Amino acid sequence: MYLYALAVSGGAVAYMPFLTLLLPLRVSAMNKAEVLTTLAIAAFVGAISASLSNILFGWASDVTRRRRIWIFGGLLLSSALMLSMPYAGDTNVLIALIVCWQFGLNMMLAPLAAWAGDTIPDVQKGMLGGLLALAPALGALSGAIVTTDMFAGFAQREALVALLVLCMVAPVLFLGKPVAMPHLMDAKGVDIGRDDDNPKPTNPAIRMWLARLLVQIAEASLFAFLLLWFRSLDPRFGENDAASIFAIVLGLSVFVALGVGTWSDRSAKPIMPLILTASLAAVGLIIMAWAPNMAFAIAGYVLFGLASSIFLALHSSQTLRVLPRPHTRGRDLGIFNLTNTVPSLIMPWLTMALVPTYGFDALFILLAGLAFAASILLLTMSRRI
Repeated sequence: MYLYALAVSGGAVAYMPFLTLLLPLRVSAMNKAEVLTTLAIAAFVGAISASLSNILFGWASDVTRRRRIWIFGGLLLSSALMLSMPYAGDTNVLIALIVCWQFGLNMMLAPLAAWAGDTIPDVQKGMLGGLLALAPALGALSGAIVTTDMFAGFAQREALVALLVLCMVAPVLFLGKPVAMPHLMDAKGVDIGRDDDNPKPTNPAIRMWLARLLVQIAEASLFAFLLLWFRSLDPRFGENDAASIFAIVLGLSVFVALGVGTWSDRSAKPIMPLILTASLAAVGLIIMAWAPNMAFAIAGYVLFGLASSIFLALHSSQTLRVLPRPHTRGRDLGIFNLTNTVPSLIMPWLTMALVPTYGFDALFILLAGLAFAASILLLTMSRRI
């Protein structure tokens, strides 16, 4: 399980430092006048490529019943394409490489996600979720490493990212010996879904999908506009201040998520932490909307950031409980992955519709409503999972 968590963290390292730091630098060096346009196009077509390829390769690993070979192939392909990024001659070539890279990356990520459902028992899903909280923390840490002064003069920092990913994913492929557990490969009972040739989506699965989508919309909105909001309260608030708060939240979330996840295993209450963290995320957003000064603003964000990070980590593992058909687990997780990509298409329009006219307070209230709705969806879900 530890090697698996390291590999999933390697997946986060594969895209977080590149998309948030190295890609903007690469585009800026090519054409400063078209930075925003190029990044917007890259984000849009990249999200589409990631969404479709995640479903495709999840389904392919279902059909072949071999997860490991697809993970290995995706690791090689995405690493090779990452190494080719510095050689892109113009922005059009770079965008094409990003589309292909997303294709290779999701060849690795989709079967990797499904692998846990085949091999890790439900009684350890909470602990697994806690370990998965390492992924965003290590992804952010890798960005700090590759952008240090030590590597500032290195023209191919993408190679450093590829090396880190290789070192993190390879151990589970060559040293891990997971075995598919027979009871995890059996279809769920009627409380979750039906095992027939054309089963309908199950109620718990739909609720879990919608709940994650709602929380992801809130999380994506805050991630994109956090610095602007802080500066609206205090113009002296700098990038380093925001980065420090973000790092503290991610670091704390690892320990809290691991503790909460382990508790959920021992108490046999897998969904309760999701209900509570979604509610706490909403409370954090309400504090942010009401915050009269910077101290309350930071406190509200820390509460929201911790709660949402724990929710997303634990949700990733507990989702495996509600998927009714093991023989389509990879494909179904690809559909769940849409909750990670769709918010990036919704969030800009949501923000532009509210903030210019009503301010950030209105945005936070709306996002709090979405988080509360996620909590209610899970609260009213069948406990028999």
